[in-house]
Amino acid sequence: MRINQFSKRIIRFRSISGFLLLLGLTLLIAGKYLAPAQAESRGSALVLTIKGAIGPAVSDYFLRGLARAEKSNARLVILQMDTPGGLDSSMRNMISHILLSSVPVVSYVAPAGSRAASAGTYILYASHVAAMAPTTNLGAATPIQIGGLPGSPKEPDSTEKEDDQEDKATPKDALERKMINDAVAYIKSLANRHGRNAEWAEQAVREAVSLTAEEALESGVIDLTASDLDELLQKIDGREVVMESGKLFLDTRDLAVVRLDPDWRTRLLMVITDPNIAYILMLLGIYGLIYELANPGFVLPGVAGAICLLLAMYTFHILPINYAGLALMALGITFMVAEAFVPSIGALGIGGVIAFVIGSIILMDDESMRISLPLISGTALFSAGFFLWLIGRLVTLHKKKVRTGVEEIIGSMGEAMEDFTGEGRIWIHGESWRAAAGGPVKKGQKVLVVSQNGLTLNVKTVQENVP
Repeated sequence: MRINQFSKRIIRFRSISGFLLLLGLTLLIAGKYLAPAQAESRGSALVLTIKGAIGPAVSDYFLRGLARAEKSNARLVILQMDTPGGLDSSMRNMISHILLSSVPVVSYVAPAGSRAASAGTYILYASHVAAMAPTTNLGAATPIQIGGLPGSPKEPDSTEKEDDQEDKATPKDALERKMINDAVAYIKSLANRHGRNAEWAEQAVREAVSLTAEEALESGVIDLTASDLDELLQKIDGREVVMESGKLFLDTRDLAVVRLDPDWRTRLLMVITDPNIAYILMLLGIYGLIYELANPGFVLPGVAGAICLLLAMYTFHILPINYAGLALMALGITFMVAEAFVPSIGALGIGGVIAFVIGSIILMDDESMRISLPLISGTALFSAGFFLWLIGRLVTLHKKKVRTGVEEIIGSMGEAMEDFTGEGRIWIHGESWRAAAGGPVKKGQKVLVVSQNGLTLNVKTVQENVP
């Protein structure tokens, strides 16, 4: 009886312990995942981080962060930037959402040593509050045309320097003037909306000038400087900003700072939308498929090549590529393959390498979205060598004499093992074969195989009987 009561107490104790353990784990998980959301609903500043070039992946990350801030009733979005610029389409998509956002957006160039060049300058001008950390800079907002060979202007001599200084802000052709004037009008409209220095904004576009954080504050380009997020929140408390719905006074006292770092999806998109990575993926895809076609049955090279090629095509779809460059690369590969079959004394091979290099250079050409020239040079040499070796190897194997099977034994020399007329035995390739001859054959006489009929070789004599 006492044993039964003791067992019941143990079971009860285990049940209570298990319940408390489960409750503790539940509270721990709730505290980890629900606390940030509750902090956002009470009043929070959502911090988004951009480090690197602005492209489709960054734009997607920012828009999802802005949507989360609006859904969770966050009071502020802080966009912490360190960027050399990026794509015009991605930048304009981000700016359009900033202008229509119901949550104030603070662009903050930080930490020390960071920059907001090119597209980053436009985003600063579009934000409701523009701030920078000490020892940072912004500017150089001149748009760069995508496509075409990169320019290589010569160094002016002493008689030309004065004229070049007067004309350095003058666009060289109609297309460049159109791009510059459109960018000037765009950034000036952003400056006028938030009362910032429109004159310097025009200089940043036309002359690619830059400013330090201190100079930007003195010139009225930004609203304030702050060493860290705490100082930033203190300085913008009570500031009046212009929203789409009207003016709004910021209340940033005691806001909970919630960081939303890029997730795996954003990091993956950032990797594959890098032009150099997309370029390498395309080459790996081509190599893999060619290897699979040359060696059917390996499977792995074909599967890996198809995946790499599809990823490259997806990247090219969302990046502003020059299709003339892509066509030149395909033409170059075709010429290099044809060199192994057509006796052109190297003309097709050299032409293929040249087309491949030019196509690679003009495939993507933007201020921060261009393919590295050393990478192009290395892959061009490797591609030329790879294709010439591979196709040359296949042609050599195709021309080589067959050494096995029926095709190999026909035309071979054998030796009679006995005297015979009609049919007898011969010794060939270390094997004894039945042979049929049109005349008498002496032992030790050399015979030539002219055909094969099943397991019988048809032969003819090629010399007299050996004494």
